[in-house]
Amino acid sequence: MPRIAGVNIPEKKQIEIALTYIYGIGIPLSRKILAEAEITPSKRAFQLTPTEVNQLKEIIEKNYKIEGELRRELILNIKRLKDIGSWRGIRHTKGLPVRGQRTKTNNRTIRGNVRKTVGSGKRPPSEPT
Repeated sequence: MPRIAGVNIPEKKQIEIALTYIYGIGIPLSRKILAEAEITPSKRAFQLTPTEVNQLKEIIEKNYKIEGELRRELILNIKRLKDIGSWRGIRHTKGLPVRGQRTKTNNRTIRGNVRKTVGSGKRPPSEPT
């Protein structure tokens, strides 16, 4: 199993798809990397030679933010929004949708399946002592 940027790449998949297992690399970026390395996208991961794997490692590590570095940057961006007290930062803190979605209905994804139903208002009679 080839290992690139600390991630085990699946052997049986085409290298174009296998590179997307790395956080921060999607299909368009994968195609761009393979074009730069002059590797055919339809080649399977186990068919790569060690020199091709090293070439991919160099290109990815030198030119792109991936995995831990990218995650850290995203966390710092959110922390900055929270610290300055912006609207988006407050929404992140409260765990509500950040990008302007409606919240009266249809926000179960971010809040979880919290169903707050109201009963009839009538309390059950207390038990005699």
